[in-house]
Amino acid sequence: MRAVLGVLLAMAAAVPAVAALRPGAAAPDFTTRGAVAGKVFTLHLKEQLRHGPVVLYFFPAAFTSGCSAEARAFAEKIDAFRAAGARVIGMSADPVDKLAAFSKAECAGKFPVASAGPAIVKGYDVALGRQIEGRDITSRTSYVIGRDGRIAFVHDNMNPAEHVATTLAAVRDLQSRR
Repeated sequence: MRAVLGVLLAMAAAVPAVAALRPGAAAPDFTTRGAVAGKVFTLHLKEQLRHGPVVLYFFPAAFTSGCSAEARAFAEKIDAFRAAGARVIGMSADPVDKLAAFSKAECAGKFPVASAGPAIVKGYDVALGRQIEGRDITSRTSYVIGRDGRIAFVHDNMNPAEHVATTLAAVRDLQSRR
């Protein structure tokens, strides 16, 4: 019995926390530093939303295999996101200088990545509860945020394979309801 209980507890600990923000919730506004094509700039969510919906995708750490694959997948589909009226922003707790290099190498300069400080991580409930290089890392959670600043869709899964397809479908659905 104890062995079974131990296995169940271990399995529960291995499952990522479900994102607290649900569709309909207000997306926390933020201002932070980001980079696109290696150039650092100030990113303000409210300003980004003036142009249309935003896909805000959190990833654990730049230059890791899953995060690099996910960034390349978003870069490959960026024209489809733009055609649907959306902007894509990658977020991690990495420092902005590391993200500047990542934005050139893995994002192909096609969309910004920004540094999620503790307030952003808490606001979006994406703390993974682990650290890399002495800093907290985020879960792999994608939010589609409508122009009204409300969460329209959430995809919370550590496997990067479906984030691009599911968020693009959600953006298209959001646009079709307008």
